Amino acid sequence: MSSLIRSFSLEAGAELLKAFRAPEFIIPTLGMPVAFYSLFGIMISGSNSNAAYLLATYGVFAVMGPAIFGFGVSVANERDKGWLAIKRAAPSRGASYIGAKVCSTILFSSVSVASIYAVAGFAAGVALPTQVWASMLAVHILATFPFILVGLCIGFLCNSNAAVAISNVFFLAFSALGGLWIPIMIFPQAMQTFAHFLPTFHLSEIALAISGAPGERDVQYHLLAIGVMTLLLLVATSIAWSKQRNN
Repeated sequence: MSSLIRSFSLEAGAELLKAFRAPEFIIPTLGMPVAFYSLFGIMISGSNSNAAYLLATYGVFAVMGPAIFGFGVSVANERDKGWLAIKRAAPSRGASYIGAKVCSTILFSSVSVASIYAVAGFAAGVALPTQVWASMLAVHILATFPFILVGLCIGFLCNSNAAVAISNVFFLAFSALGGLWIPIMIFPQAMQTFAHFLPTFHLSEIALAISGAPGERDVQYHLLAIGVMTLLLLVATSIAWSKQRNN
């Protein structure tokens, strides 16, 4: 048990050190969501009325970047450089490697979400009960996990160059088509139907229901949908991991 803890602590320290040495990753990943929220929730004339609504959707947007890019691009780079093959030969545990990346991702996701919450509360005038803030924070942090699995699949199946492009495609598609930037009710009917197959749509709907945003939302349906999607992503990640280990 002590060896597992030591292995995890060393991996976690290495992940954080690597992240802090890459400001070109940290600054846009953490800064873009709060910048977008500030623009569409404060700076545009009359947008303050939508600040509470956007808080729920942009919270999902904030955790998606660290998860998809942090895993998709990072794992692909390390796999191309042969580091994963070295780790398999080393005494370190595979669970420590993944666990350290998960903790690092959750840390940066939490910072990104906290930045948006601070802007919403202090600059946009969003006032919600403490229980609502806490519940929405829990939803936003838990929303990290489906995107971690997406990132892992990309990292295990793609080389580093392809991982950057594919991560961007998923990131933009999930954001735009999942209703994070624009409510899907203004989309054509076919696009509204397609949104139901995206995790971002269901996660944002859960967060919106918690925030008390207007509109009828079947929370049980969205919880079931995101649960099924997460399970399918977990299976896909396991297959991708097995394929990578056999190469």
